[in-house]
Amino acid sequence: MMQAPRHTDLTLYGLNGDRKYLNAVERRRFIRATKEFSTDVRLFCLTLCLSGGRISEVLAMTPAGLDLEAGTANLITLKRRKRGVIRQVPLPSDLLSELDRTFGIRDRQRYPPKAQGRIWNWSRSTAWRRVKEVMAEAEVMGLAASPKGLRHAFGVAAFQSSVPPHLVQRWFGHASLRTTGIYCDVSGPDERRFAERMWANGSRWWLGSRAGRSSCAALIKHILRLISLTTSTLLVVARRPVSSGELRNRKNENVL
Repeated sequence: MMQAPRHTDLTLYGLNGDRKYLNAVERRRFIRATKEFSTDVRLFCLTLCLSGGRISEVLAMTPAGLDLEAGTANLITLKRRKRGVIRQVPLPSDLLSELDRTFGIRDRQRYPPKAQGRIWNWSRSTAWRRVKEVMAEAEVMGLAASPKGLRHAFGVAAFQSSVPPHLVQRWFGHASLRTTGIYCDVSGPDERRFAERMWANGSRWWLGSRAGRSSCAALIKHILRLISLTTSTLLVVARRPVSSGELRNRKNENVL
């Protein structure tokens, strides 16, 4: 008897086909919605959104784990058999600068005991509630309205931005590239964004679209104009009378 395929976490969709990730529009709404909250909540949500980290990984961040010059954050990778695996994830320079201003990152890095203290002293449940509040403000609903929805959205956005798979794998801390590959499994508008990347690389010209035909016609017209100008110049030179001095020079050149 054939068994039905098991539903696992290695998919971007729930049992009913609901998305587990925020699409590009929802992600932008979430980022805008963070402005309505306190600075510490806003920076936590932005770090979660722009790092691809799990909620517990971001909560475990310390000043010592931020490299403001290199523009990276060290995240302790969870869900790995081997403990203590740390991965470096790039963060936007504007976000790092605001983290420094708000939490005194550089000053705390100079004093080891403070450098090892957590940036956000929240419990996991508190952090979860903060994220859900911002999701509600951004009008994001369903399975996507969760910290994991932000992590999945980061992966989809990375592939849509042509980030090499091995880099996405490293940023996520995945042991297998097969796990990272689920972020290519998108549909609807997100799938269209992959197609638009292909079209932007010149496929419209080969498909014979109106824009492509116009570009081709303009190119041919320009080439014909250059040929015409070159031909006219050669005719002018050919019809110009030759002086006796030039004739003597040509005869000398032939002798040499």
